[in-house]
Amino acid sequence: MSVMDTALRESLKSLRLSGMLETLDARLAQAHGGELGHLDFLQVLCQDEITRRETVAFQRRLQRAKFEQQVTLEEFDFTASSKLPAAQIRDLGALRWLHAGESVILFGPVGVGKTHIAQALGHLAVRQGAHVRFAKTSRILAELAGGHADRTWEKRIRELVRPDVLILDDFAMRQLSAAHADDLYELVSERQGRSLIITSNRAPSDWYPLFPNPVVAESLLDRLINTSHQVIMNGPSYRPNKRPKNPTDKPAKPSVK
Repeated sequence: MSVMDTALRESLKSLRLSGMLETLDARLAQAHGGELGHLDFLQVLCQDEITRRETVAFQRRLQRAKFEQQVTLEEFDFTASSKLPAAQIRDLGALRWLHAGESVILFGPVGVGKTHIAQALGHLAVRQGAHVRFAKTSRILAELAGGHADRTWEKRIRELVRPDVLILDDFAMRQLSAAHADDLYELVSERQGRSLIITSNRAPSDWYPLFPNPVVAESLLDRLINTSHQVIMNGPSYRPNKRPKNPTDKPAKPSVK
């Protein structure tokens, strides 16, 4: 290793340019072999550093999203049911709703893949540089209720307002208390202009009776529903298709009638 190479390595360490440092030997070999000119060498090293920083930032955003599973839209089996609105879901994958500050509501029976699609759309948003947070709705309501108890409610709701996309899984599962309804109202109101992804076993029209105060329900849900892309996911459960196969299982014999 030449004195100049060593000096360059020490400079990269001091500047914390580890992306350049990791590929320096390979790039020097290319330069010494005549594959890279001076400007090309510098440009390629800079691109190595940019790539490393983008990768680190992506991994950080992915960790902060707190997905239950890291799933993608490409992995989803749209052939599992002919009733799935595949074209509509793929269109949502373009993320135009995110750039417009709109929301997405995925609703249908248990097991059709709503949570998978919600997390997959969130994963796409993370890949495009957006900050995402995933949580069960019951968990979000518990967090906000805890904030009332220890006087950290303002801090907690700020953390939920901050992400570009907030995914509320299993929305409208049961009757809401007045306090929970008020917290949801504040959360949705504060996030106006920022996207939500909601999954629910109930159609949005069936959410209203779950709120103890009709005025709160009307104000909250009309605002939410009227600014959202609604996706009806129907068909048989998607989960059996994802269940691991038991190698000892034998195909069932046809019954004789």
